[in-house]
Amino acid sequence: MKQLAQIGKPAPPLQLSEWLQGKATPLDQLLGQVVLIEVFQLNCPGCFLHSLPQAIDLHQRYSNKGLTVIGLSTFFEDFELNTLGNLKLLLNENIVIGETKRILQAENRLINGRLAYHLPFSVAMDCLITQTPETTEDEVETFIKQHVPSFTTRNEFEQIEIRTKVLDYLNSRFYTAETFKQYQLEGTPSHIVIDQNGILKASEFGHFTELEWLITTLLVD
Repeated sequence: MKQLAQIGKPAPPLQLSEWLQGKATPLDQLLGQVVLIEVFQLNCPGCFLHSLPQAIDLHQRYSNKGLTVIGLSTFFEDFELNTLGNLKLLLNENIVIGETKRILQAENRLINGRLAYHLPFSVAMDCLITQTPETTEDEVETFIKQHVPSFTTRNEFEQIEIRTKVLDYLNSRFYTAETFKQYQLEGTPSHIVIDQNGILKASEFGHFTELEWLITTLLVD
């Protein structure tokens, strides 16, 4: 069994399928640096509205002072959207997908339909383990009949949305994102901070108000 990450203990190696951008840099090669691992999903509007811009800002202001930022694309839902192919589209062509595209477009955050900024740091893909065959249509139908009795009274859009959510839920039994699991993350965005000695100092989900304070504190230690 792989070592689970614990605050105050050495950060375990990242379990990755591929480095897509920048130099492949294992954590044990980053001793002496403060490391921020910004964990995101491609189909996560909040990641692109808030956490990734913050990570870019921190990279720009502190990379010459001893901070290394790594982007980690992971998945715990929407497996058909949070894919290696879509990550390549993001990094190579600034193309966003799904709910991310819809929300950013609604808030005028896209330029000609593409993300208005580029990720300037190294980016890797979490390692996805497939445990069993995918969910069948019959399993989806059975689950809906048992748990959503009002399904037939919903409009077409709502039915599609329910089917998608049920499929994601049932498929989640079969897929494991290894780093997401190893660091016991709760969702995206998440922020992993490791000090110069390779010790895990923080692993936070959502809005992390003390992120910059923690990084600057570690940089001067």
